[in-house]
Amino acid sequence: MHPQQFTADPPSTDGTPRTYDVIIAGCGPTGAMLAAELRLHDVRVLIVEQETEPASAVRIVGLHIRSLELMAMRGLLDRILPHGRKRPASAFFAAIPKPAPTGLDSRYAYLLGIPQPVIERLLEERAIELGAQVRRGRAVAGFEQDDEGVTVDLADGEQLRSRYLVGCDGGRSTVRKLLGVGFPGEPARTECLMGEMEVGVPQEEIAAKVAEIRETHQRFWLRPAGVGVYSVLVPAAGVSDRAEPPTLDDFTHQLRAIAGTDFGVHSPRWLSRFGDATRLADRYRVGRVLLAGDAAHIHPPIGGQGLNLGVQDAFNLGWKLAARIRGWAPEALLDTYQAERRPVAEAVLDNTRAQTELLSTEPGAQAVRRLFTELMDFDEVNLHLLEKITAIGIRYDFGAGPDLLGRRLPDMDIKQGHLYGLLHRGRGVLLDRTERLTVGGWSDRVDHLAESTAALEVPCLLLRPDGHVAWIGDDQQDLDYHLARWFGKPAH
Repeated sequence: MHPQQFTADPPSTDGTPRTYDVIIAGCGPTGAMLAAELRLHDVRVLIVEQETEPASAVRIVGLHIRSLELMAMRGLLDRILPHGRKRPASAFFAAIPKPAPTGLDSRYAYLLGIPQPVIERLLEERAIELGAQVRRGRAVAGFEQDDEGVTVDLADGEQLRSRYLVGCDGGRSTVRKLLGVGFPGEPARTECLMGEMEVGVPQEEIAAKVAEIRETHQRFWLRPAGVGVYSVLVPAAGVSDRAEPPTLDDFTHQLRAIAGTDFGVHSPRWLSRFGDATRLADRYRVGRVLLAGDAAHIHPPIGGQGLNLGVQDAFNLGWKLAARIRGWAPEALLDTYQAERRPVAEAVLDNTRAQTELLSTEPGAQAVRRLFTELMDFDEVNLHLLEKITAIGIRYDFGAGPDLLGRRLPDMDIKQGHLYGLLHRGRGVLLDRTERLTVGGWSDRVDHLAESTAALEVPCLLLRPDGHVAWIGDDQQDLDYHLARWFGKPAH
């Protein structure tokens, strides 16, 4: 049933390269999450990361509802929660100050603010615990693929071999460039400076000035980030090379230009810049090489969707790539990664474009912002926009069927506890209220929960490992067809 697995033994004396099932370029959240997902299925994984040390900038990122659900599905949420701070699920869209809408159908209906280095460390530790190998200070310099796999050349001259290569190496992805995949879109038109530093004026004075400026400048804040330390965001004077970090003088100049004072900022902890460039890869897969996360899409950070989008790419790709390597994937399964995730990225790019326009200080944009502010008083509008930002409104196209088909299934109480607890191993789940169906020869890939008390309005449903509903019904023959569609031929 399972093809011969690559092993990662040391190179032989004749120079034969080390071999793996999957090599991942990049150990950010996307790469680490993908490695962990692959290891759930005993796929031999190596992550190569060009940076010798994890990022030190203590930037706070937000895990949205869907990402929190995915972490719960893998038993990671309890590990992550102590390191973050819960915030209401509100005011995400263009920073328009509206409360969370009613009707959020999730056990995890909040935002978790967490330092980016912390979430990266926790996900990397998870991947290593499961058996992934991580090699820092190693950069992909080239590769060639053939019918059997990919030969990967590292910058230090070492050569590796794998069955697949996945580029999770960011917006300037080397893998994407070497693959020759186009990255069309718009270059940055505006740029912001962001950092953490100490200030020299009282907190009350800062709060009053910031409130005044944010009436028209949404891309401006000074927020407490510790004793005497503030997180500072201010528009830059122009667009420059993102690889070149700003200086403290850049901050003081822009603070004075916009606020009339530099607030006595000094002693920066870290400084960075970001722009509103928006680009989407033409393809997510070429043969045995795939792209995920920022390597496949970049967009302005408004709404805090970037890290979440990449982690969700990893969840979608992981079980499919593992299925291919383990030998049971239906022929077209791996192609559904691009078919499902690229439209999601297109939608995120569109909503960040729209939000960026609503942040403009131009009179026309401000008028549209006021109109949106009125419209979001309607709970349906507020909910619709929040579902976009938090990714709980996604519906993959699985063909005709009830509205629930293709959507994620919220966590729910079951006899064994919570439904998401059944997904910790990254397997499919048949939720059977009739208590008369079976997963038969797919029991090595799909768990069967016969529970008549489940809080569902449908008789039975089949969940993929990423928590999306793949089938709804009560007929065994129809179920077998869909088990084969998503999980390949039965084992017997």
